[in-house]
Amino acid sequence: MTTTPTWQEVRYRSCDCPRLGLRLDTSRMGFDPAFIDRMRQPLVQALRDMQALERGAIANPDENRRVGHYWLRAPWLAPTASLTRAIEAASQQIAEVAEGVRDGTIVSVDGDRFHELVVIGIGGSALGPQLLADALCDSGSDGLRPHFLDNTDPDGMDRVLDALADRLDRVLFLVISKSGGTAETRNAMLVAQARMAAHGASFAAQAMAITGESSALDRMAQQQGWLARLPMWDWVGGRTSITSAVGLLPAALMGIDTSELLAGAAACDEATRLDSADDEALLSNPAALLALAWYRATDGRGARDMVLLPYRDRLMLFSRYLQQLVMESLGKAEDRQGNAVAQGIAVYGNKGSTDQHAYVQQLRDGLDNFFVTFIEVLEDGGGDAARVEVEDGVTSGDYLRGFFLGTRRALDERGRLSLTLTVPRVDAWTLGVLIALYERAVGLYASLIDVNAYHQPGVEAGKKAAATVLALQRAVVGHLASGGSGTAEEVAQALGESDIETVFHILEGLAANGRITREPGETTFEARFAASN
Repeated sequence: MTTTPTWQEVRYRSCDCPRLGLRLDTSRMGFDPAFIDRMRQPLVQALRDMQALERGAIANPDENRRVGHYWLRAPWLAPTASLTRAIEAASQQIAEVAEGVRDGTIVSVDGDRFHELVVIGIGGSALGPQLLADALCDSGSDGLRPHFLDNTDPDGMDRVLDALADRLDRVLFLVISKSGGTAETRNAMLVAQARMAAHGASFAAQAMAITGESSALDRMAQQQGWLARLPMWDWVGGRTSITSAVGLLPAALMGIDTSELLAGAAACDEATRLDSADDEALLSNPAALLALAWYRATDGRGARDMVLLPYRDRLMLFSRYLQQLVMESLGKAEDRQGNAVAQGIAVYGNKGSTDQHAYVQQLRDGLDNFFVTFIEVLEDGGGDAARVEVEDGVTSGDYLRGFFLGTRRALDERGRLSLTLTVPRVDAWTLGVLIALYERAVGLYASLIDVNAYHQPGVEAGKKAAATVLALQRAVVGHLASGGSGTAEEVAQALGESDIETVFHILEGLAANGRITREPGETTFEARFAASN
């Protein structure tokens, strides 16, 4: 069991960055001088790896491409003049499109101003805009009201579109897909197109695309005369695309100050470019200190989970956003030399104080397999609510701070590791700082454990497996349509398919949705299936 750190320990194990409006307290992470000394040289190498990345080194050898999301907020750092011009041109286009929508220059085919925004995307193409909407949009904003189609779930799509049924002529659809072939995004777009057609309206006349140049989506949008097409580049990964058009156009349409978001991210990038790992430099580089804290907590091999507890409702989706950024970047089977390593850090969390009721009992008294990141926000915000005293001299904001400090102390008492990020408020600048901080910490930690943070072979493997299942479903449907029938085992045998379980699940799903018939058997697995009459 550890003891609560002294005030001196807190002071000298905290990275205090007033120019970023950020403080990172690592005094409860069990650092010791021997650990810091052992990690200095690996950290210097990680910082140099980051410098090479920003200068345009090939970061993803699998695809022979760079990774340049840092250039999005500092175009002059891009390694070629053509890239600088492309980033600046995209920024100008984002501003012009958003201004046109908001001032009524860009309207629907019937001349209606847009009031609602439906973002169609998945993964980073949805999580970034969702985070910005939840953190920075207010009910009194004059921007478009955001909605999201971020899954290939028919019921989920209907819920969103049904809620907009009486105002579809005022909906702007924004389709985001780098390749234009992402199945979930394509499916949601087709459903939205069908809904608009049933409404007697033109989807194309109310749609914009953010996609790769000459992608299938780009060609379709051009042929059909969509309102606008904005670029996605192959050197920007989905999980780091929030400061590209993927995040900036939805944010601008929602009325969010995107210049402040970019400025906060750029300031954090600049503050964390230091290539020294001496004590003074380390305590002025929050990204480096955060990466070291992760390494200390996980033994550099994912031995502990990362639990995020931001103590503000506006940061509720930040944990979900970081889940993709961290787990997709660090969850790797091999290191950069091809050695088997099985790396990663599991991330979960939601918000305090709500979710401390859900799992602090286990965090304090259960398995010690985690470290907590508390995010403290100093200003209460909330307008009238912040001024209401719920007890003499005590506001609801005081209670929230009390729950944060009390929970941290309760974990301290049991020797549980935690670190604390303190920011003044949740605004566009601060969110930009936090986004850049974690992007850079992920990159540095990846170098420390020698994995490539910028490819995702596991994601591609999942897509290929899904394609195989869908091909099998087409074979099953074709077999039944030609007069075949039987149990899952019999259908699989007729197709020469060894995976009987998958055939059973396909048949069960088709029957549940009335697309084939099902005759009961003695057990579920003995049910017989045939084409519908």
